[in-house]
Amino acid sequence: MWITISAVNLALAVMVGAFGAHGLKARASEIQLGWWQTATDYFFYHALGMLLIALLMHMKPQFNIKRSFILMQLGIILFCGSLYVMALGLPRGLGAITPIGGALMISAWLDLAWKARKIA
Repeated sequence: MWITISAVNLALAVMVGAFGAHGLKARASEIQLGWWQTATDYFFYHALGMLLIALLMHMKPQFNIKRSFILMQLGIILFCGSLYVMALGLPRGLGAITPIGGALMISAWLDLAWKARKIA
């Protein structure tokens, strides 16, 4: 299930990246395109991170990193999602959610580091 979720995230990252490059370019400002690009970059990085976590969980079941995975998924939704929404022209006030998503992403990586330290 975890690898499937990771693969779906990676497919979605390709799709939103393509939409930004081809469908949004003519309609969005440079700032909006920058938000879209940032969201897509972070989406890819963290979807790959989720795949890494899923593979670690598959290879070492005693390495319970489910929380890292969930934190990263929530981070993607809030961080990338808020940037995508703003890039589409919806209220910029949604940018207040972006740092929460970033904090969740950071928490996911720190949680992973903590768990790795404990089993090493």
